[in-house]
Amino acid sequence: MKTRETVARRLLQLCDQRQISPNQLARISGVPPSTLKNILYGASRNPGIVTIKMLCDGLEISLPDFFDWEGFYQLEQELE
Repeated sequence: MKTRETVARRLLQLCDQRQISPNQLARISGVPPSTLKNILYGASRNPGIVTIKMLCDGLEISLPDFFDWEGFYQLEQELE
């Protein structure tokens, strides 16, 4: 699995854990819903770390907490 897909899966997993929709996450994070939708559905090939940090702030977790997930440990190097 690619990094961008893993980021999307992690965001969806965190939304499920908190029982919120992606639109609610966008609202509480101050991220435009279209930006989050692009991340979740693959239109954004490289979501910025600042955007991910804003989403983490909305989820009330740190960046290390976001990336401390089994899906990220299984990623292989991507040289494209």
